[in-house]
Amino acid sequence: MLIEKATSDDIPALSNLLSVLFVQEVEFTPKAEAQCKGLAKIISNAEAGAVLVARQNSQVIGMVSLLFTISTALGERVALLEDMVVSPSGRGMGVGTQLLAEAISFARVQGCKRITLLTDRTNESAQRFYRKQGFVVSSMVPMRLSLS
Repeated sequence: MLIEKATSDDIPALSNLLSVLFVQEVEFTPKAEAQCKGLAKIISNAEAGAVLVARQNSQVIGMVSLLFTISTALGERVALLEDMVVSPSGRGMGVGTQLLAEAISFARVQGCKRITLLTDRTNESAQRFYRKQGFVVSSMVPMRLSLS
């Protein structure tokens, strides 16, 4: 398996993976056009973040996105980890563990001092997975306001 930064050629496969993820998530609905647009914006702007892909036999079987911002509390660059998904055919083979390890390493190289992620409150298997990788539950409460 190979893990590397995604390119614009990967966008259709990544959009398909996002559809798999968004079907599972309570707050999101798959929208291919929006997914492709968002992926293109991240992939084309290294300052915004990066999308890492896991490939097996040149097929994309997993992905994770890192979005960069600055924490005023730390005075340093931090990352928001989003869109962590492995294709159903790639699950149970350690792909997610390797993708997350690469994402953490990539964030460190990019100067990030913290990674924050959100997962569905009811997705206990994802919460166990992230805890196993060293993430802890924050006392902060996520809140959203849709501006569309």
